[in-house]
Amino acid sequence: MIEFLNLKKINAVHYKEIIEAITRVVDSGWYIMGEEVRKFEKHFAQYVGCKHCIGVANGLDALTLILRGYKELGVITDGDEVIVPANTYIATILSISENNLKPVLVEPDIKTYNIAPIDIEKKITDKTKAIMPVHLFGQCADMDPINNLAQKYNLKIIEDSAQAHGAIYMGKKAGCLGDASGFSFYPGKNLGALGDGGAVTTNDDDLAETIRAIGNYGSQKKYYNDYRGVNSRLDEIQAAILNVKLKYIDFENKKRNELANYYLDHIQNEKIIMPFVAEYGTHAWHLFVIRTNRRNHFQKYLYNHQVQTMTHYPVPPYKQKAYHKYWRGEYPISDQIHNTICSLPLNQMNEKAEIQFITNLINTYAG
Repeated sequence: MIEFLNLKKINAVHYKEIIEAITRVVDSGWYIMGEEVRKFEKHFAQYVGCKHCIGVANGLDALTLILRGYKELGVITDGDEVIVPANTYIATILSISENNLKPVLVEPDIKTYNIAPIDIEKKITDKTKAIMPVHLFGQCADMDPINNLAQKYNLKIIEDSAQAHGAIYMGKKAGCLGDASGFSFYPGKNLGALGDGGAVTTNDDDLAETIRAIGNYGSQKKYYNDYRGVNSRLDEIQAAILNVKLKYIDFENKKRNELANYYLDHIQNEKIIMPFVAEYGTHAWHLFVIRTNRRNHFQKYLYNHQVQTMTHYPVPPYKQKAYHKYWRGEYPISDQIHNTICSLPLNQMNEKAEIQFITNLINTYAG
């Protein structure tokens, strides 16, 4: 079976360095907010091209804390609106509603699956305070027109970069294309920890200071609490592991691109809609997502030939029980995407022969 993702295999190539990093932390006797976290924050900020990186517990917390930080700074208040793509993963929406804000859904571009800039302006109201573009599947949203709208209406841009480590837009990396960005280091990400982890990147000094305090019980000085904070901190062991893996992310993303390009150049089946790669940047290929009208049949066909696939994501946010009766209206483009997408195996540990085998299977798929 060609597995969709084998995390043990992915981490095995870094095994020696990971064990050394973990041992270094254990031997140090310092496990929270120590040297490894400081080192990772510095290196990841430099990698992204931002002034600040604040390590947090996970990607959801990263987005939630950005919005909470803006609330504490008086930029956003309860009941304000945040524009977000309708086809995103639920975490993006959760970060908004958790802050007593209103998510306003905008349809994606059917080609890139990212929020369609042309449809954003019609959803802007007097209550709109931010746009949260999601760099879905590893390709940056078209940020220039989004930033132009933000400037026109005095809105904040909060990137959801959870799937876009190393993705590039107009020569700049995801994570420094707006006012702030949230990253996830969930194990399956291009830059994955061996557990949960996340980070906020920003050039805003006040926001960075506020988020760092909120995530540490609301405290900038021990036992003195400026905010009603939470406990959301990247721990030393995960930071040490990320410090190891960060050194290799560009090399590993290059391998993903090579394999993705093989798919793009060689899959030829009219029943399969291939990913669209925009000219404005470099795809990180967190996921290689195709579309087909008979998804279940297609996935069963590949599984019967020893190829595992995944669906990211079968149920859109506006159809989730958690948000029952929350939204009105229809989202036909998002429905079309959610009903037809299928993710093929693709990561830096796939052999070219595996990608060739999958390609041949798809080319002979009769539908």
